[in-house]
Parts: sequence; structure tokens; C-alpha cells
Amino acid sequence: MAVKFQYNKTSLTELGKQLKVRQKALPTLKNKESALRLSVLAAKRDAERLAAELEAALQRYDYLAALWNEFEPDLIRIREVVLDTVKVAGVKTPQLTRIDYELRPFNAFAKPAWYADGVRILQELTRLGLESEVFEQKRRVLDFQRKKTTQKVNLYEKVQIPGYQEAIRKIKRYMEDEENLSKASSKIVKTRHAAEEEEEAL
Repeated sequence: MAVKFQYNKTSLTELGKQLKVRQKALPTLKNKESALRLSVLAAKRDAERLAAELEAALQRYDYLAALWNEFEPDLIRIREVVLDTVKVAGVKTPQLTRIDYELRPFNAFAKPAWYADGVRILQELTRLGLESEVFEQKRRVLDFQRKKTTQKVNLYEKVQIPGYQEAIRKIKRYMEDEENLSKASSKIVKTRHAAEEEEEAL
């Protein structure tokens, strides 16, 4: 990115301000990037842990597979999944608050004895599945923001800050050259005046 500037003091001052803003923001952006990187890893670990717990729970209840044919599918359903928004390193992420289930009444004497356990098992499995999905969503959001922050760090560090520094250097050199030329020309004029005065005196 080429920095647009003019060879004058106003442009020099403006470029100096822009450079300071970026130099001040860079450490904060780097801290945010590292915090997001750690948060992405933590969310990924949590999502994987919950997915593994879900898989283990499914295997643990595998012996009940034949009984599920007797279970009424509309006996329990999820009425509402309540999510909250939590800020992680300045980024809004989802967090599972609670799951509201709707349980249709059933006659415990007329139905098999394991129905109550079946309801509890389904609640546990859905909780693990939903929590795993929420952590995966959290990881995606954090990873997207981490990539954006990394791009901004690279833009500041590798493009804008060096660009502003180079532009400031060019303006300063130009202004120094202008000043030196001005001094040299005034010396020449003084010398010429002095020579003319000497000629007039003779």
C-alpha cells in the first residue's frame, strides 16, 4: 500500500499522527491475537471433549438399543435452547445456559420401568450434543476473529507502519534539501551583493 502524502509540514504532522496511532495499537492487537489463539484452542478442546463424552455415552447405553423400539419418540422433546452471549477477548461468543424439555405425562405403572431412565438418558445425550455444538460454534467465531486480527497485525506491522515511516523519511529529506538550497541560494545572493558593493566602492 503506497502512502499518499505531500511534501509539506501539514502532511508530515498528519503522517506522524497516523504512525503513532498504529504503533500504539499494534501491541494491543498482538495481545488480542494471542488471547484469541488460546481461546480457539480451548474451545476446540472443549468441543472435542464433549463429542468424545457423547460418543462414550452412546456406547455406554448401546445395550439398550433393542429397548428403544418400545420408547415413544414424542414422550420428550426440546422446547427451548437458551443461549447467552459471553465476551472472550472482546469477541461475543455463544454459551449454553439451559435446555428446557417438554415431557409428556405417562403412566409409570402401565409403561416399562426403564422409561424414567430413558428420559434421563435422552436429556444427558442431548445436553452433551448441544454443548459440543455450541463450543464448536464458539470455536468458529473465535477463529474467524483471530484470522481478522492476524490480518490487521500483519497490515500494521508489515505494510502501514513501514509505509508511514518511509513517507516521513522522504518528506524530511525533501524539506532538508529545500532548506539547504534556500541557505545556499541566500549565501550566493549575499556573496554577489558583497562583490557588487566592492565594485561600486572601487
